Amino acid sequence: MSVVSLRVNGKTHEVDIDPTTPLLYVLRNDLGLQGPRFGCGLGQCGSCTVIVDGVATRSCITPASRAGGEITTLEGLAKDGQLDPLQQAWIDEQVPQCGYCQNGQILTARALLDRNPNPTDAEIREGMEGVLCRCMTYFRIQAAIKRAAREAGE
Repeated sequence: MSVVSLRVNGKTHEVDIDPTTPLLYVLRNDLGLQGPRFGCGLGQCGSCTVIVDGVATRSCITPASRAGGEITTLEGLAKDGQLDPLQQAWIDEQVPQCGYCQNGQILTARALLDRNPNPTDAEIREGMEGVLCRCMTYFRIQAAIKRAAREAGE
């Protein structure tokens, strides 16, 4: 065991863990964050996605000891009680069905919009292709991303 320091949603946390423990387990079990979800455990479905220093990262395959920098989870997107514009667009476009993938979808979309504030449809599809939605709401996801980009540009 060793003490690992993590900066999550603007706060620093010291956790005494095995350094190989997946970041997902630390976020959920030690820090009590419910946004990142366990999906496949192989980094292929995207449900566990968090943003690490601006990059969408699969927390189920990232050792907590290697997750240096600022980590943002779904809980960290809203500021001062105000939803992130992307979260609001998700609601406005009625994206969720079962909701299981929404954490990964929203955080991957946030990282995409932070890199490219006005993506084309093709860029959205390419940027989001690694996050699976078993309810097939891909067209609504794309519409929400376009709405958030449009509203941020106004």
